[in-house]
Amino acid sequence: MKAHEAAGTARQAREAEKHGTVGAVALDQAGHLAAATSTGGYTNKPEGRVGDSPIIGAGTYARDGVCAVSGTGKGELFIRHVLGHEIASRIAYLGESLETAANHLIAHDLQPYQVGAGLVAVDAAGHVSAPFNTDGMYRGWVTVDGEFFVATHQQVVPVR
Repeated sequence: MKAHEAAGTARQAREAEKHGTVGAVALDQAGHLAAATSTGGYTNKPEGRVGDSPIIGAGTYARDGVCAVSGTGKGELFIRHVLGHEIASRIAYLGESLETAANHLIAHDLQPYQVGAGLVAVDAAGHVSAPFNTDGMYRGWVTVDGEFFVATHQQVVPVR
């Protein structure tokens, strides 16, 4: 990324060159929801930058009875939009499905900024959503019935 910055080509850098986030969400047998996000932040970040991962409600958020969310992307925008909390609020107050609420944030609210973003989320019923606006995003999940799924791009593959 330092070479990209020096050459003035940082905007053309691949997503994999910019950051590497690992996010996890879970719904346990008792109905409790949890979220975790581990990130080094984006590469070549300004000194002293604090991203969205440690700010509950932004890149990481869980509310029992509603949903759990872990996001990856431009943290400053996740903080401004309080991404995780906003998804939970759209579900709780507008009655939206997890899929609708998560897609709204990724495809609509963040669209004007033209930044790569994605998330993984699970709701209180065990529905999973993992929208992204980049070429791909590594993700996987297990359903309440014990079915495993993995994906890197648009196609989702069941694991047998």
